[in-house]
Amino acid sequence: MTRELIVEADGGSRGNPGPSGSGAVVLDAATGEILAEIGLYGGVASNNVAEYKAMIAGVRRAIEIDPDAVLTVRMDSKLVVEQMSGRWKIKHPDMAELAAEARQALTGTPVRFEWIPRERNSRADRLANRAMDAGADI
Repeated sequence: MTRELIVEADGGSRGNPGPSGSGAVVLDAATGEILAEIGLYGGVASNNVAEYKAMIAGVRRAIEIDPDAVLTVRMDSKLVVEQMSGRWKIKHPDMAELAAEARQALTGTPVRFEWIPRERNSRADRLANRAMDAGADI
């Protein structure tokens, strides 16, 4: 049976653009166990860039944990979810570059993107805010 991993990801920027942070949590879908937590400081960046960087970091870590897993990526960023699902066009060059980086990381990995309300994404949000507060990766 193929293992399913869940990636919860969130990014934020104070000022948009401004100091930014990205957070991701990798969970085992069967047990709910937290397998990894990531908090990255992104320097001055937009909210959308921070969201993409959170998703990419979470996906990469999930693939490191189990390269054969099926992934579900949950985010409260409708933009990233819709763009990565192929339902919305990517017009901004920075977003196109980050989406290409994400697709490269996901090559050969079955993945599903799911939008969740912000209040259900508190773990990843907390990590993004901790990285912004620290001004460093945590």
